[in-house]
Amino acid sequence: MLNPSELLQSGGLFLVGVMIFAESGMFVGFFFPGDTLLLSAGIFAAQGKLNLAALLIIASLAAIAGDNVGYQIGKTLGPRLFRKKDGLLFKQEYVTRSEKFFEKYGSKSMLLAHFLPVVRTFTPAVAGVARMPREKFAFFDAIGDTAWAVIVTMLGYWFGSKIPNIDNYILPVVAIVVIISFGPMAYHLTKALMERRKRKTN
Repeated sequence: MLNPSELLQSGGLFLVGVMIFAESGMFVGFFFPGDTLLLSAGIFAAQGKLNLAALLIIASLAAIAGDNVGYQIGKTLGPRLFRKKDGLLFKQEYVTRSEKFFEKYGSKSMLLAHFLPVVRTFTPAVAGVARMPREKFAFFDAIGDTAWAVIVTMLGYWFGSKIPNIDNYILPVVAIVVIISFGPMAYHLTKALMERRKRKTN
């Protein structure tokens, strides 16, 4: 299911657009980080299996569209989603911090968050919750999305053009990327669970 070679062969550019959009627009970044998909798509483009120009345009536009949907979800439903103060993943204090963060660093966060898996998925929604001005969000988010899509895709394209038969090693590469991406999140989640259990015991 998560074999990028099989996914790209079956879905092509259409699947790239859907998956990149869904990562932020439908919050499925946990299941298939966009980095691995774009790296794989770049490798396919280097082999002539995908049109590079079309790939870059579709990936950029899909990321922008997904982020704007995520922003609207956060702006519309955010207060309800973040209302519970003792939630394991979302707490009211996170919303307060996010509001202050976006007031001071909003533009920078939208430029850099795209290169951080998981953070990239939820940053647009948090920006919506924090009521970041839409015009400011759209402008800097578009720059960040385009830079991310182009850099990651071209990195895959470069590897695909330099290393023969690299598509045979895509799965190990995906495994490494997933471990790197979700390692810190797993650590913090485990730490939060242990602290919560400790509070209940005391």
